[in-house]
Amino acid sequence: MASEDQDQLDERVSVLLRERSRRLLGDLLTPYRKAIAALTAIIVVSNLAALSIPYLVKVGIDEGIPPMLKGTGAGTLLTVVGVLVAAAVTQALTRQAFLKLAGRIGQDILLELRRRVFDHFQRLSLSFHEKYTSGRVISRLTSDVEAIAELLQSGFDGLVTAVLTLFGTAVLLLVLDLELGLVALVPLPVLLLVTRWFRRRSAIVYRRTRETVALVIVHFVESMTGIRAVQAFQRQERNQEIFAQLNDDYRAANADSMRLVAAFMPGIKLIGNVTVAGVLVYGGWLAVNEEVTVGVLAAFLLYLRQFYEPMQEISQFYNTLQSAGAALEKLSGVLEEEPAVPEPRKPAELARSRGGVRFEGVSFAYTADRPVLPHLDLTIPAGQSVALVGTTGAGKTTLAKLISRFYDPTAGRVLLDGVALTDLDEATLRRAVVMVTQENFLFSGTVAENIRFGRPGASDREVREAAMAIGAHEFVSALPDGYDTEVGKRGGRMSAGQRQLVAFARAFLADPAVLILDEATSSLDVPSERLVQRALRTILADRTALIIAHRLSTVEIADRVLVMERGEVVEDGSPGELVAAAGRFAALHRAWVESLS
Repeated sequence: MASEDQDQLDERVSVLLRERSRRLLGDLLTPYRKAIAALTAIIVVSNLAALSIPYLVKVGIDEGIPPMLKGTGAGTLLTVVGVLVAAAVTQALTRQAFLKLAGRIGQDILLELRRRVFDHFQRLSLSFHEKYTSGRVISRLTSDVEAIAELLQSGFDGLVTAVLTLFGTAVLLLVLDLELGLVALVPLPVLLLVTRWFRRRSAIVYRRTRETVALVIVHFVESMTGIRAVQAFQRQERNQEIFAQLNDDYRAANADSMRLVAAFMPGIKLIGNVTVAGVLVYGGWLAVNEEVTVGVLAAFLLYLRQFYEPMQEISQFYNTLQSAGAALEKLSGVLEEEPAVPEPRKPAELARSRGGVRFEGVSFAYTADRPVLPHLDLTIPAGQSVALVGTTGAGKTTLAKLISRFYDPTAGRVLLDGVALTDLDEATLRRAVVMVTQENFLFSGTVAENIRFGRPGASDREVREAAMAIGAHEFVSALPDGYDTEVGKRGGRMSAGQRQLVAFARAFLADPAVLILDEATSSLDVPSERLVQRALRTILADRTALIIAHRLSTVEIADRVLVMERGEVVEDGSPGELVAAAGRFAALHRAWVESLS
């Protein structure tokens, strides 16, 4: 009973996945309805030309050869041959036109699909990317898109050709000779049953193939991304074991698909050959008894070849279709994923933010059973620099993520200048709030391009002024090409401290109303930190700042300190007041002073 319930559940899930895939495919094809209609017309003409050739052979044998044997001339045969050649040329030309048009449409659709997937991945919330690995992202944009590309390039042609050939041939067989046509079509129910079995089995097998190849890509990308840790902790052997298992699963999934093809294709060929043999025997007996002509028998044999060729090729089409179907299921699932922090339908206007931040009854949990912020009421006036200190897991970074609206509160509201963040569009919020983290990402390109990332329209002079303001100009000028120096992959040609200074320059150029520094000075050495400390006073002037730091040298420049514990503010005051109060912050400060001596 449980097994039946599971089977029904699996079937319902499968139906929903197929419906979702059809919606995506239909949406992609909608702009090309006229072009697809033209493609259909072209391929119909091409197939009609192909279907006419066996009939012309029949006419040539029955009506063109007898006059020649009687010596009355070859005019009829030559006419038939001329029409046959014209049909062959028509088929070739329409085939060429189809391939050109289909190729262009297919590439346009793939271009749109890649654009949609990339754009959607960028818009999805941080929570999605934290659970959806980079390997799976790459798999969606590579192997899944390629599977759909194969369908668009050859699938449509195979499907329409198979349908037209099968039905057209069946009709022509019955028209040529009803009795012999019925004999030729006796195996059709068996063909349909075999095809149905193959379709059902291949749907399961090819979905597994897409899943296993995605796991291979995920493991490969994660291993290469973390290659330093892999080599440092000698994890190569374990990674190789995991990869070997995933690779073997992928091999087994492909082997299953090949076994299906190995059963289907020879089976279809066997049925076809047995049918041809039966028609040849029965048709030959009819021809001997002059109940059919030799031309009709020849046409029957040619049509049967055309009839069974699509049935043999349909297995390859199903391979492509099922592989693309599984890929469409995954891509449609990603594209229907809704951002956890959606854009407001009617955004509120915020012409120029002053930077006032307020938490009203805010609670938050990453998982339902583990609240990080149980209940928080907090006001940060515009222009105030606030330092957050506390043990790991106290909720400091979560607070910063809520202000940046990487997450929305489970309950309560976060407001900027009296406007709820949920009422601000993303462009407005990102102009007003900027976060600098411990490991800021540098994109491939020059130093100037990475600084200009904070304000793409900034001039070269403004880029240099931003670098000077935070103390980065000296080291940038000393680089081989100055501001035009390539930073390398993820800034690999620069030290951690230099990368952080570039990130500070980027944030300064962006000129936000609220600046969040999340352990932003932790990767700096002492000389670099001292340089940044001087620059920070300039950066934070007349700006709301939230500073998360373990180094109390950074905390000392703040106007106000909040000590957090288990998601609650347990101490609140200026650095001097809290040191004098002899509480938690005072203990931290005393330990820091002792560490310097």
